[in-house]
Amino acid sequence: MRNQGIGSWPARRARKTPGRIAVVHEDREITYRHLHERVLSLAHALRALGVARGDRVAYLGPNHPAFLETLFAAGALGAVFVPLNTRLTAPELAYHLADSGAAVLVNAPEQTEAAARAAADAGVPHRIALAGPGPGALGYDDLLALGGTAPLDEPVAPDDPCMIMYTSGTTGHPKGAVLSHANIVWNSVNVLVDLDLAADEVTLVTAPLFHTAALNMTCLPTLLKGGRVVLLGAFDPDRVLHLIESHRVTCMFGVPTMYDALAARPRWPEADLTSLRSLNCGGAPVPERTIATYLARGLAFAQGYGMTEASPGVLFLDREQTSAKAGSAGVPHFFTDTRVVLPDGRDAAPGERGEILVSGPNVMAGYWNRPAETAAAVTDDGWLRTGDVARTDEDGYAYIVDRVKDMFISGGENVYPAEVENAVLGHPAVAECAVIGVPDARWGEVGRAVVVLRPGARANEADILDHLRGRLAKYKIPKSVVFTEALPRTASGKLVKPAVRAAHAPATAGTDDGRPPAPR
Repeated sequence: MRNQGIGSWPARRARKTPGRIAVVHEDREITYRHLHERVLSLAHALRALGVARGDRVAYLGPNHPAFLETLFAAGALGAVFVPLNTRLTAPELAYHLADSGAAVLVNAPEQTEAAARAAADAGVPHRIALAGPGPGALGYDDLLALGGTAPLDEPVAPDDPCMIMYTSGTTGHPKGAVLSHANIVWNSVNVLVDLDLAADEVTLVTAPLFHTAALNMTCLPTLLKGGRVVLLGAFDPDRVLHLIESHRVTCMFGVPTMYDALAARPRWPEADLTSLRSLNCGGAPVPERTIATYLARGLAFAQGYGMTEASPGVLFLDREQTSAKAGSAGVPHFFTDTRVVLPDGRDAAPGERGEILVSGPNVMAGYWNRPAETAAAVTDDGWLRTGDVARTDEDGYAYIVDRVKDMFISGGENVYPAEVENAVLGHPAVAECAVIGVPDARWGEVGRAVVVLRPGARANEADILDHLRGRLAKYKIPKSVVFTEALPRTASGKLVKPAVRAAHAPATAGTDDGRPPAPR
């Protein structure tokens, strides 16, 4: 085949294991042969719409076979896939679509209103709706029926761009990490080596596929190996336990809050979990209480550390080391290398804190149309700056201890304060704002906005939070707002975030706020 990218995977699998089940969704099973046929039809349909090499094809919707079909069809044409976060508002989605220059947006029924508005605002030429044709939209199944079945083998090189995955920007604007086909392949190889996935793997994907961990650390490696992927549109702990039992699930990924939610269900003690071989966790360190709960059921976590720019695997802690190296993010993936460096560029000794740098064939090509940001993120000798601070022990295991950047993680979602601060400053009563992450019992961290009001202006916490609703995704909206007379700044006027945290961040986690136990 001339296509050396992941768009060729369905065809390669169809000739090798055509009758094996590839994807399960609700009561529907799709074999590798059927998956290849649907991908081929969609690729022909997209080509008829004018999609060609390098064009961007976006997808907005929960976990569904169409997500994977669109990804592979784009890859079959040499086009670039752009997965969109379903939790974003229409203005946020419009920014992603306009920034990527998407030629097509495929959307699920649940996102019809936001998709229509965002596509119109961004000037997207074509919108395809899974629910069928409607105002301004073509029907997904109708296109597949007309797409054609002629062989398709577009030349695609390993270094060609495969997908653009957006990360919230520290400057207040999201950046698109451009991941090549080689990046995805090598990350999948790392997963196959380090997690030891098998051809009979049954992988349950409950975290959203628009997140790099769900897509690139669990779903795609399983399909590469020829296993079975069970897709769940939204996390529901009782449904997850049922699927584990009924499909004999062997592997799954989640964030700590998801695993805690499973263990909190009344049927947890009796649930049949004997099929599980791999429990993978990311997004935040696994609490010791969670580790102990699962060890009591004979289950151990494999956990790690990664970032979208690394496709995402950087560090990995296998399950044999869960207890012995509790709190560690592990060692580098097999074909990935890391360094911990001091501010002067020297490698840190064990126990010394420094920034993690990463290198390997899984590291991104750069940020989409952002050469300055790309140059700032990569050292002169090719190492990616993670912006996270770590120390290593004498055995080389890394422990994440701090962040160079102000980003914090809430329920597995990265939140960048600059973006939230920009939105808060849009309130007419606000003069200054600093957003920090504060401990929370349920989500690990949540946002807190520290606000200075304009002279003579009046506003309370409810006013500020109401202003943010509809402007930001729910997970980005701070949980609390506090008011102060002034924010600490240096002589040059730079905000001193450590001083803000010292004054306004509690030392202990807050209480449960009643939100359902699902990643947002």
